[in-house]
Amino acid sequence: MNLIIQIPCYNEADTLPEVVRHLPNKLPGVDSIEYLVIDDGSSDRTVKLARELGVHHIVSIGRNRGLATAFSAGIARCLELGADIIVNTDGDNQYRGDFIKELIAPVVDGRLDVVVGARPIEEIEHFSWAKKWLQRIGSRVVRRFSDTDIPDTTSGFRAYSAEAAMQLKVFNSYTYTLETIIQAGHMKMKIGSVPIEVNGKTRESRLITSIPLYIWRSGSIVLRSYVTYKPLRTFLYVALLPFLAGLILCLRWLIFYREGHVPSLIIAAVLLLMAGLLVSLGILADLISANRRLAQETLFMIRKQQLDSRKSKNG
Repeated sequence: MNLIIQIPCYNEADTLPEVVRHLPNKLPGVDSIEYLVIDDGSSDRTVKLARELGVHHIVSIGRNRGLATAFSAGIARCLELGADIIVNTDGDNQYRGDFIKELIAPVVDGRLDVVVGARPIEEIEHFSWAKKWLQRIGSRVVRRFSDTDIPDTTSGFRAYSAEAAMQLKVFNSYTYTLETIIQAGHMKMKIGSVPIEVNGKTRESRLITSIPLYIWRSGSIVLRSYVTYKPLRTFLYVALLPFLAGLILCLRWLIFYREGHVPSLIIAAVLLLMAGLLVSLGILADLISANRRLAQETLFMIRKQQLDSRKSKNG
């Protein structure tokens, strides 16, 4: 069983040596361990340091394109290299490398497809009360929309089986953490978490530069991901409001007015028509979603065949 530990990096020359230094080189149930750095357009010595530190693979994606893009590029390269398990950790040395053993254990045993390292949020001293509050509320929302029980949905310390990694696709360019959990939940993957510990703060977060902006972008990712997998239900919920409003106006007109107040009747008709259009859009979106799932399954089978073929040639 081959494990590849990927590290998305953007100007992480100050912390990368500590990250690599604490990565394991031997683990139970794993035959080989390799490291992969994804350079997200770094302008410092990150790439040079990665080579000096003996990192096995380096993927450069040109200009700075964001964490989600770097994560996806790393996953694709890990699969090309024949990884059976992929671990993602951050280049800022937030996560402790000695917990990778606990992180991959459920994947090695076949109990889980995706494992998220759950940080002790309330015990992290350098997290402000606002950030802790956001973590609690955000994780609760994602659990509700994904039908999972992950306590720390923004943690980037994760382990994926190769088959799980092949099926996940990140569409936004901001962050992969929320979208992949919602995808895994709706695709009925076996997803769970293990408790981990973190290192001290090394730099300011690059994702949370503004709390209102973070809430807006994260909320839009969650909503769009949910709509992708539950479009009909979403449109039915949205159509419910104009339908009820139109129905109430119709009943009000029938009971009290009959002959007069035609504008009320017109507004009711418009609201009911709007509800009907929303339901129609929901049905159309549901059909599109079904086609998308078929395309994902086809892509998964192609990737799996390519991986099996590569392994048979190398083995």
